[in-house]
Amino acid sequence: MAHTGTPAVRRVRVAPAGAHFASAFELPTAGLPRLAPEKWVRASFEDVPVVLRELFRTGWAGVLGLRLGPRGSRRHLVGWRVLETGPVRIVLEARAPSLTVRNVVTVDDARLLWATYVFHERRTGRALWSLASPVHHLAVPLLLGRAVRRTA
Repeated sequence: MAHTGTPAVRRVRVAPAGAHFASAFELPTAGLPRLAPEKWVRASFEDVPVVLRELFRTGWAGVLGLRLGPRGSRRHLVGWRVLETGPVRIVLEARAPSLTVRNVVTVDDARLLWATYVFHERRTGRALWSLASPVHHLAVPLLLGRAVRRTA
């Protein structure tokens, strides 16, 4: 991404905070517009072609079995339940019978940190996440990079 002037999104370590799986991606924010975490999530998931947005929903609901909320609900963002939102942090959660996934996006003066925590409720949750994890690790950096290009 360096050739476009877009800051590089990189994977970083994050404490699991009790989850069975945790991963995080960091985006340096120097020189970028100052956006609230909710705006970054919307730019990453909503400001995409409809086909891509439907592909997300199909993967989340159809493959992982996550129960997504209604599209027009103020308590949900792209179907994910908003547990907390504020100027520096947003916490989104989606549950399935076999797993719970929580995305925590924080923004400070230096960086955006997108952390994902997965809790296996059943053995099948581990198997499902093992299928979804490689897609997740490709999608989050690509979506964040796209959001940067569209907001800068």
